[in-house]
Amino acid sequence: METVKPSNEMYTTESTFEQENQLIAEAKHLLYARLKTRNKVFTSPQATRDYLCLQLSERQHEVFCCLFLDCQHRLIEYQELFVGTIDGCSVYPREVVKAALKVNAAAVIFAHNHPSGVAEPSMADQRITERLKSALGLLDIRVLDHFVIGDNTAVSFAERGLL
Repeated sequence: METVKPSNEMYTTESTFEQENQLIAEAKHLLYARLKTRNKVFTSPQATRDYLCLQLSERQHEVFCCLFLDCQHRLIEYQELFVGTIDGCSVYPREVVKAALKVNAAAVIFAHNHPSGVAEPSMADQRITERLKSALGLLDIRVLDHFVIGDNTAVSFAERGLL
């Protein structure tokens, strides 16, 4: 009778996966630190897109976040404000306004992921963006963009003319 030895392939795969996750976490940390110290951080949609894809593309649930910026569009704070299910997330304008005022933001960029991987904005995405833009506009807080993140892709509302 021949004995079967456990395959090391499973352990190697798990180890590689853990190493990749550690590398991604370190990259996020370095990118966040760089964005907090650079002068004109979010003047480029591509820099914003790259940052948000790192933050949100691998999430299994929908997450709505805000990049709160000062008047020079430097990052004050990244906040994940709402977490939903695999196909939706409730967003409350009152809470977004409170968070923006708390950090004294002059501008904001919204982002959320679509766990399905399809980064196409829905009509609900467009409606909540308009509601948030109206609420923040009353306080002179500019909405610069809203990104929908899919499988390592991001759609910009500003680039599509949806803002």
